[in-house]
Amino acid sequence: MELLLRSTRVVTPEGVRAAAVAVTGGRIAAVLPHGTEPPAGTPVEELGDDVILPGLVDTHVHVNDPGRAEWEGFATATRAAAAGGVTTLVDMPLNSLPPTTTVAHLRAKQAVARRRAHIDVGFWGGALPDNLADLRPLHDAGVLGFKAFLSPSGVDEFPHLGRGDLDAVAARIAELDALLIVHAEDPDRLDGAPRHTGPRYADFLASRPRAAEHEAIAALVDVARRRGTRVHVLHLSSAGALPVIAAARAEGVRITAETCPHFLTLTAEEVPDGATEFKCCPPIREAANRDALWAALADGVIDCVVSDHSPCTADLKVPDFAAAWGGISSLQLGLSAVWTEARRRGRTLADVARWMSTAPAALAGLSAKGAIEAGRDADFAVLAPDETFTVDPAALHHRNPVTAYAGRTLHGVVRSTWLRGRRTADHGTPLTGPTGRLLER
Repeated sequence: MELLLRSTRVVTPEGVRAAAVAVTGGRIAAVLPHGTEPPAGTPVEELGDDVILPGLVDTHVHVNDPGRAEWEGFATATRAAAAGGVTTLVDMPLNSLPPTTTVAHLRAKQAVARRRAHIDVGFWGGALPDNLADLRPLHDAGVLGFKAFLSPSGVDEFPHLGRGDLDAVAARIAELDALLIVHAEDPDRLDGAPRHTGPRYADFLASRPRAAEHEAIAALVDVARRRGTRVHVLHLSSAGALPVIAAARAEGVRITAETCPHFLTLTAEEVPDGATEFKCCPPIREAANRDALWAALADGVIDCVVSDHSPCTADLKVPDFAAAWGGISSLQLGLSAVWTEARRRGRTLADVARWMSTAPAALAGLSAKGAIEAGRDADFAVLAPDETFTVDPAALHHRNPVTAYAGRTLHGVVRSTWLRGRRTADHGTPLTGPTGRLLER
């Protein structure tokens, strides 16, 4: 035993209980009774009533490094993650230059991340209309699955899949028994929606109709049913798609879904005109829709809650919703934001740990992550769940201090974050250098 962490509230797969967590060699050696005395000389971290959760696993992060590191880089993103209780992130294959669509591009991104990552990092590969031959090599090189868009991605170097492309990609990914994760909005529905420039959020919301999500998810279900592909719906916004997902799962289609903190905590009714820090695609919808997403989390129709941290430089957040870059920066705030709303709705920290750690780790196949039990990595987030703080963008560690949560009071202060038994952040301040590891399938 190299370290013992003791708390009256430890979130384990069996529930929340008083326990002492023994760490050896960066792994959890055992979860012991609270009063267990360690061998003489073993360091003991007495955490009182603060809650020990498994370190968060965020499987939806746009780091943008290399190529657009002025938007976000591995150093800043992983420092922000550590400050917010995240111990593992999986980087999306686009917005960096080059995108992660070939093995050579993957190696270029890994070379940058290896020098700068403060937490553990894995990678999704990209599935494009013209890189079908690259999917198997990327799979063999260790990507955790493949990301595709069914509508324009917003960057020219990452084109979306048409219906025929989707079928071919799904067939190839089924051969690999890999995972296809999808931005599901139908381009024809988007093209047919009203188009207005200007600061009105209502106009932007009308430009991303619910039907675009519904039809794209129905198409994804159809191809997954025919090809037997394991598929995952990214950043689900519209609750109207939930019955389709639930019915597909009931008939045996291998489909999972995620949503994001901003869809669970923010509402269209409260977005001020011109406040494009709230812009994301698909968009933040109405309060009733938010309630339905929470019900789907409780029912298990939605599996994961992940950030979709998609930052940019502040100058790209112009007050015109049509022209502004779409993406919400929340990597450091997700745990507190979700817990604030979860506690109000009578949900527990065990629920939050399942949605934000256990389920994302399982989705990405990271068997050493996601739970406090013997044999897993000693990754922890220590939370004071009843304390509050007001979000100050200047105190955040991501590269550009823009966030939709500015000025909000949130419950849940992250006291410390531990990566493989080593404290990597304390009271919002990252402590260590870039000691994160690169994860492969």
